[in-house]
Amino acid sequence: MRKTVKRGLCAMALVGMGWGLGATQALAQTKLRAWNIHPDGYPVTEAMKSFADQVNKGTQGRYQIEVFSNATLGDQPKAVQMLKSGEIDVAEFSSGPLSDAVPGIKVLNLPFLFTDSAHMFRYLDGKLGERFAANLKTAGFVVVGWYDGGARSFYCAGRSPSNVRDLAGASIRVQQSEIYVEMVKLLDAKPVPLPFKEVMAGFEKGTIDCAENNMPSYEATGHYKLAKSVYVTNHVVSPEALVVSAALWGKLSEADRAVFQEAGSRSALLMRELWNKRVAQAQETTAKQGAQFVRVKDVSPFVRRMSPLYAKYMNDPTTREELLSIIANK
Repeated sequence: MRKTVKRGLCAMALVGMGWGLGATQALAQTKLRAWNIHPDGYPVTEAMKSFADQVNKGTQGRYQIEVFSNATLGDQPKAVQMLKSGEIDVAEFSSGPLSDAVPGIKVLNLPFLFTDSAHMFRYLDGKLGERFAANLKTAGFVVVGWYDGGARSFYCAGRSPSNVRDLAGASIRVQQSEIYVEMVKLLDAKPVPLPFKEVMAGFEKGTIDCAENNMPSYEATGHYKLAKSVYVTNHVVSPEALVVSAALWGKLSEADRAVFQEAGSRSALLMRELWNKRVAQAQETTAKQGAQFVRVKDVSPFVRRMSPLYAKYMNDPTTREELLSIIANK
C-alpha cells in the first residue's frame, strides 16, 4: 500500500514538474513581427521567411517571427518609426531610409559606381559593409544581411536609345531623389519626378518618354507593354538591408545574436540567388512580349558626364571617405 502511494506521489510530482517546465517554455517563447514592402513570392519575402525559419530552429522555438509582406503594417517611412518604437522587430529596407540615418550610405546610389551586384557585394561583404553596419547600429538598425536592391536601366516608348546622346531631350521619370534628378539632367534629359504607381499613366498620356528601374519591376508593372525599348545601362546598383531593431538586439543573449546573424547571412545569400533568377525570368518574359534590349558597350561617356555629381559627394565630408574607398579599390 505504501509503495502504491509513493508511486502515485512520484507520478504526481513528475506531472507537476512537466507542467511547470511546459509553462516556463511557453512563457519563454517570444513572437516577433517582421515588415517588408514586397508581395508574397518576391525574393525579399521568401528570403525573410527563410530567415524566420532559421531563427525559430536556431533558438529551439523561443523566437518565432511572423513576416508581414506587401507593406500591410504601413509604408516604409512608417515602418522605420515602428522599428524604432518597438512595434516591429525586423524589417527589410531600401537604401533610402538607411542613408537618412547614415548619410555616407548615399554614395551607394551614385550612378555607374558599381558594374554589377557582384562588384557591389565585394565591398558590402567586407570592411565597407562592416563600417556601414556599425554606423547603422548606432542609429538603431542592426544589419544582419545585405540584400540585392537590383540594377536599374532605362526603358522608353517612342525612342530606342543605343548611346548616351539618344537620351538627350527625353522626359525621364525618376523617383524623388537628388541623385536621380541630377543624373538625368547631366544626361541632357528632363527629369520628371513621379510616384511609381503613376508611371504607366505617364507613358499612356505621353508625359514621359522613358523611365528607369530594375527588370523585375519593369516586368511586374506591365511597363514593357508600352515601353518596348530597354537600354541596359545598370546605371545604379544598390543594396537593401535586413535589419533587427536595436531594442530587440539589446535583449538577445550572445548565443541568440549569433543565431540571428547567421540566419541573416544565409537569407542574404538566398535572396541574391532568388533575385538573379527573377531578373533572368523578367528579361525572358518581356523579350517574348516584344521588348528589345540594347546593352551599353562603353560606360565611359556616361561616367564623364557624371563628374559634377561625383565631385559634389567627394567634397561632402559625410560621404568622402566611403566614396574614396570604393574608387581606390575598383
